[in-house]
Amino acid sequence: MKNLTKVLFLSLAASTLLACSEQASADKKDGISLEKKIRQTAEQSLEAFNIPGLAVVAVKDGEVILAEGFGVRDIESQQPVTSTTLFGIASHTKAFTAAAMATLVEQGKVEWDDKVVEHLPGFKLADPYITRELTIRDLLSHRSGLGLGAGDLMIWPNTDKTTDEVIAGLANVPIEHGFRERFDYNNLMFVTAGEVISEVTNMPYQQYVEQTLFEPMQMDESTIGFSRIDEGYNNVAVGTIEVDGELHRFPLDFLEDFSAAGATAASADDMSRWLLTLLNEGKTPTGERLFTEASLHNMWQLTTPLPVSGDAAEQGTYFRGYGLGWFVKDYYGVKHVSHSGGILGMLSFTTVIPEEEFAITVMSNQQAFGALTAIVQESLEEILGVPDQDWVAKESKKYHEFIQKKADFKVEAVDDPQPALALSTYSGTYKDDWYGDVVISEQGDALRIDFTHTNMLKGSLEHYNGNTFIVRWDEPLLEADAFIEFDVSQSNQVEAATMDAVADFTDFSFDFHNLKLEKQ
Repeated sequence: MKNLTKVLFLSLAASTLLACSEQASADKKDGISLEKKIRQTAEQSLEAFNIPGLAVVAVKDGEVILAEGFGVRDIESQQPVTSTTLFGIASHTKAFTAAAMATLVEQGKVEWDDKVVEHLPGFKLADPYITRELTIRDLLSHRSGLGLGAGDLMIWPNTDKTTDEVIAGLANVPIEHGFRERFDYNNLMFVTAGEVISEVTNMPYQQYVEQTLFEPMQMDESTIGFSRIDEGYNNVAVGTIEVDGELHRFPLDFLEDFSAAGATAASADDMSRWLLTLLNEGKTPTGERLFTEASLHNMWQLTTPLPVSGDAAEQGTYFRGYGLGWFVKDYYGVKHVSHSGGILGMLSFTTVIPEEEFAITVMSNQQAFGALTAIVQESLEEILGVPDQDWVAKESKKYHEFIQKKADFKVEAVDDPQPALALSTYSGTYKDDWYGDVVISEQGDALRIDFTHTNMLKGSLEHYNGNTFIVRWDEPLLEADAFIEFDVSQSNQVEAATMDAVADFTDFSFDFHNLKLEKQ
């Protein structure tokens, strides 16, 4: 009897310990604990990453557990970030574009595998085969054969080109890889998808998305296009860029030209309703169905594979890729869906863990993406019980090393540089078949360059070596100085020019390397 009593006692003790362990795990996942962890990490990140302001929204088990602002939305006004502050969420717009397309698939107006030319007969890429075979699914999954950011100079920084002119220019943007051969992030394919939506619905892309998605979700403050923000609404974040430890205010209009690829302005409150709709498989918080579970599966199904590094495998990821408007991967045994967005001076990051009924969006008016990573990763530690790391310390170290790298960067000098030709030799109008005219003019004892469609791309040429110069933009915060190399004939006549970014940290949307400037 004693032994039986001992066994029963040990069994009861084990059961109690197990129950306590399960309760502790439940407490760790509890909304209050999770909310506190997210808030704490956000507050730490402001100082650790030199960020003026953040907005964070998190939902768990059908409830909004946090939607608030931290810090200031504008370093000039010092007004606080609130849950209704609008941020440019840039490429997160791609997820809304995919969802809008899903509604048209459900209406029978398009199919995912429709050829693009069926809806846009004038659409053309540089390769006739790709032009003929490219589908809507291809537009939304970055596998067209166009290179990373190819053609972005038609929309970045903002240009005077219409969307029709941008899409027409695609016919001359060079193809870099085989069709469906690999992943290469490309914004203009999403701009094209927006035009498909517009053509099929007979209304502007922005209007269709706002009516079909934003209004039913009661995303009342959000809009697509900076110019469409309600007049008088002044609760809008202003971007900043850190240079040599100092923050510089950098107002930008949230990628107006990117339309279906990245022009959305949204608040934390509004994003909460989008996250709840995603976790409810297409049904809004008020019960209205926007798209089906099958459509969500299509968007969150891996379409274009991406390589997995050893570091990623150590963090529980063995496969990853892009779906339709979303990145997807496995992460410690669960599905991990995400997308980030970035403009000069502003970033956003959304992560969804469907099995845990959890989603989070972080928005920042500074370019330290590690802060967004830290906030998301700390929340996932709480949700999934994965190995603990100090993500703020880890990511801020990487960020400050990067800032120092930029501060230390200098173009390597050339020993015994060769002289240039007479400056007048380089002057003239140069034309690229997809961008248009670039004018180089002699002004005094210097050369000036003017990308005629882009107000922010004006600068001076600094001689480097022989017929190679460095373009120093009038706006140094672009961090996009570029080499320009002139092709000269045997008779010393300049015939053409090519360009390439000077630094490897220049944003990929400055795709100077795709230009082939022919002197007119």
